[in-house]
Amino acid sequence: MNRVKEYRMKQKFTQIELAKKVGVARQTVNLIENDKYNPSLSLCISLSRVLKTDLNALFWEE
Repeated sequence: MNRVKEYRMKQKFTQIELAKKVGVARQTVNLIENDKYNPSLSLCISLSRVLKTDLNALFWEE
């Protein structure tokens, strides 16, 4: 389980806006949010930077 959707909503980004900022398709963001796709480390880092948090908070802390 990850917290991408939660942090995306805090930043008031749509899936399309977040996808453009990190250079992926909207569908990729949707799959990540629904735990159906494991992003690469570089994508995880991009997501954490855009969402203004760290990797642990976004992907590993409960």
